[in-house]
Amino acid sequence: MRIDWNLLKIVALLFVIMALYAFSNNRSNKKNVVRSRVEFLGDQNLYITEGAVNKLLIQNYGRLENVPKENIVLNTIEKALEANEMVKSAQVYVTIDGELTSKIVQRKPIGRIEGDSKYYLDDEGKRMPFSSNYSARVPIITGNITGKSLEDVYRILEFINKDDFLRKNVIGIHIKAEDDYQLKFRLNQFVVNLGGIENLEGKFSNFKAFYAKANKDNTLEDFAEVSLEFNNQVVCTKI
Repeated sequence: MRIDWNLLKIVALLFVIMALYAFSNNRSNKKNVVRSRVEFLGDQNLYITEGAVNKLLIQNYGRLENVPKENIVLNTIEKALEANEMVKSAQVYVTIDGELTSKIVQRKPIGRIEGDSKYYLDDEGKRMPFSSNYSARVPIITGNITGKSLEDVYRILEFINKDDFLRKNVIGIHIKAEDDYQLKFRLNQFVVNLGGIENLEGKFSNFKAFYAKANKDNTLEDFAEVSLEFNNQVVCTKI
């Protein structure tokens, strides 16, 4: 029987590599955590601070410095961070040199509810509490707040946030009734009667065409109301 020495060399080399990796990994796991670091991804307006994150970790796990890396259960730390109402997701890992790193994505508010209860509406349509660290500059939602109207408002806010002009200019949404919504703009006296949420793209396209023309003619301040609720029309009421 002929021995394939090349194959044996490859198998032996793989065995050595695996043994070295296992030895190195075992030594790494026995090292201690030497420091902690918190990194916020995305929006740098902090609704939760690095200090608050470190305090949360200490309250749940004690001080993690000098704890062996093999004793750190990363998944449970991630779940503890994600249980905070300001945190959308968290990724936690320990580097080779012993740094416990927590990468955090915060929740993103897109509207501020001002009713009997006050809270943000986030970019997933969920309630988000106010933060003592930072107040988001987002449209204020007032009026007849119900489950159905909030679903509609979320759809409107989603559309607004995808459009540069609307995102910069819409400062409020007033709920007159279900399927009857009114917008307030940053620099203008008039209100915009949106009606329901059907055909938002067409309504806002017509409004932007009206706004550009009225702005060019210097007549924006002549109007008290601008209605988009009629089929493919912009109907204006003068002051």
